[in-house]
Amino acid sequence: MTKVLLADDHTFVLSGVRAVLQDSAYEVVAVARDGNAVLDGLQASAPDILVLDVNMPERDGVDVLRTLRASGDGRPVILLTASLSNDGLLEALELGVDGIVLKDGAEHLLLRCLDEVAAGNRWIEPALLERALDLKLNDGRAKDGLASLTPRERAVARLVAQGSRNRDIAADLGITEGTVKVYLHKIYEKVGAANRTELALLAREMARK
Repeated sequence: MTKVLLADDHTFVLSGVRAVLQDSAYEVVAVARDGNAVLDGLQASAPDILVLDVNMPERDGVDVLRTLRASGDGRPVILLTASLSNDGLLEALELGVDGIVLKDGAEHLLLRCLDEVAAGNRWIEPALLERALDLKLNDGRAKDGLASLTPRERAVARLVAQGSRNRDIAADLGITEGTVKVYLHKIYEKVGAANRTELALLAREMARK
């Protein structure tokens, strides 16, 4: 069983999430009602994944994520939220949040998100990724699109947009998987992408122009 710490200040939401996870591969080992309680309870509960409400007393979900990453705690974090500000969305992506699920529809999507995150992937609501991309394009952080990339970096970005995995990209371009990872790191920095999914969206957007 994958151990989950669940944090939300609304009893109704806590009950709903417990119901969704019942008879699944996920066990709720701890419940918290504010951000401080999350951080205080980590050692005792030792969760594998944290599912955090964004709007909580004391510390919100993004603040908890920021604190965890600053301390070197890289365990997966999923944000469960009714709404997320533009600044909060961009910061969460930049901090490497592993999943974001909107409460409206969470009964259908939370398990899918958990499965992806447990497998080592990221799962962000597509509408939120699109909004993040629009924000980056509009505020200039990615205003040049892929123009700053070298031809080889453009090729990597194009293959990412097509859904290719690192090993497939390496085979197509005649390079090693390690080199692909180095290219991806440089590409993320140049275009302001927080992760692979965001880069794919950006590359697809540029291809349409």
